[in-house]
Amino acid sequence: MKPETKFDPPEIQNCFSPEAETVIFQGDCLDLLRQVPDKSIQLVITSPPYNIGKSYEKKLDLQVYYEQQKEVIEQCARVLTEHGSICWQVGNHVDNGAIIPLDSLLFPIFHNLGFVMRNRIIWHFEHGLHCSRRLSGRYETVMWFTRDTKDYVFNLDPIRVPQKYPGKKYFKGPKAGQYSCNPLGKNPGDVWDIPNVKSNHIEKTEHPCQFPVELIERFVLSLSNKGDWVLDPFLGVGSSIVAAVKHHRKGMGAEIIGKYAEIARERTRAAMMGNLRTRPMGMPKYDPLLAGNKLTIAPWATVQDERQLRLLQTIAEYKP
Repeated sequence: MKPETKFDPPEIQNCFSPEAETVIFQGDCLDLLRQVPDKSIQLVITSPPYNIGKSYEKKLDLQVYYEQQKEVIEQCARVLTEHGSICWQVGNHVDNGAIIPLDSLLFPIFHNLGFVMRNRIIWHFEHGLHCSRRLSGRYETVMWFTRDTKDYVFNLDPIRVPQKYPGKKYFKGPKAGQYSCNPLGKNPGDVWDIPNVKSNHIEKTEHPCQFPVELIERFVLSLSNKGDWVLDPFLGVGSSIVAAVKHHRKGMGAEIIGKYAEIARERTRAAMMGNLRTRPMGMPKYDPLLAGNKLTIAPWATVQDERQLRLLQTIAEYKP
């Protein structure tokens, strides 16, 4: 019997090196970005702080926040290849009850740098804070930019999703009778229904707002190729590097908080060894009704309340 071969994963570097496979820099992302050569990164993907006073950020005047983001975005633009992409995932800044969509605030920065928005992707999820004076927020946006060129990397096939009607055929024309669907699946569109990382999520760490790996995998697979660099200037607990490592890319990121940087290192090492548990791409969302979860039985279901009658009807009644 042959002895088992021990696998030693590549060392995680603390600073940028052209020979590195992964880099996790503890400190300000601008200090890391200044180490990176011009036009050397294929994909920049990140979720910056939303300036709402989370435990990992200090709430700033909105103009100061804008200027800070502008400086980081300018550095990201400098290091991006001619055929690369920048994906900036943001939500809303909330100030005294007023909603300020951060994508509208930051879009002019990219536009003034000569970037073209290819998609504004809506990331929908079902869990979050419950509001009582407005509708609860259940989506965030990802702005996808490239340089002003038609020659950018975009691989659609790796991120196709199952066809809704795979047996559909052309009913007229020269292809009548032939299947009309792509056998590899359909384009996922620009609205993505992917669970966010809450308490019962398999990837949950102590970070309050971590990226689900599945979300980043779609960008890694479609906007980069094997061996390319993927950079996350606001790394958090390392989900972007995990997605890069899983798909044979090189990952790099900066995280200013020490405990999150260490979690990122642990998760990256586990991903290199194939031991990190993540939610599989394309896995159906949990349906509590089909699972027979007893919590779906409302204790007030038998109470007749005019405010909720319509919501309790399984089939709406038509009244002319």
